[in-house]
Amino acid sequence: MSETAKLIIDGKTYEFPVIIGTEGERAIDISTLRQQTGFITYDPGLANSGTCKSSIT
Repeated sequence: MSETAKLIIDGKTYEFPVIIGTEGERAIDISTLRQQTGFITYDPGLANSGTCKSSIT
């Protein structure tokens, strides 16, 4: 069973998959966040964001 993260906005629950990075860090795949919720994220300087997925590493 895949791990998911739940986000609750105005009483409605949205689920997003948890993925594992190349160095073992866990990440929440929010690629469908805007489509599902109408929201976007705010992360100044991309300090907590991965910007791509690589098949090389």
